[in-house]
Amino acid sequence: MLFSLRAYRPSDFEALYQVDRQCYAPQIAYSRGELRRYLQLPGAECVIGEAEGKLAGFCLSARQGGYGYIITMDVLAAYRRQGAATALLDEIERRLAAHDVRVVGLETATDNGPAIAFWSKHGYRKRCVRKGYYPGGRDAYTMSKELTAPAEPPREKESS
Repeated sequence: MLFSLRAYRPSDFEALYQVDRQCYAPQIAYSRGELRRYLQLPGAECVIGEAEGKLAGFCLSARQGGYGYIITMDVLAAYRRQGAATALLDEIERRLAAHDVRVVGLETATDNGPAIAFWSKHGYRKRCVRKGYYPGGRDAYTMSKELTAPAEPPREKESS
């Protein structure tokens, strides 16, 4: 699979919204308003992954000072377990590090084994449990990772 990465463009908004709705349960997926607000945060960074000419996933982060936060990682089911999420994460981390971010945090549901395994594989460590973080009372792990200075500047790229 040829998977290419690029920066978010405003014309991508509706496709991002639809991907998020397919990746998460209705009570967890972002509303249009929430997604717009996150994309407009100071320091927001959104990397788009495309496969076969279509949006296959995206990673949205924000940063302030030396701290970054992964707001969401969305990859459509057809493109999972093929390196898409890893490519998106690597690029978001490169971009965050290029802006002097040294710590990146996120939340993931404590009952989402595949997500916990993914984040752990990429160096994120559980820091605490946030009780009732998700709708319906589901708990979340707060996870974080320390970044090092970038070896190369952020770039658009293709991976296979």
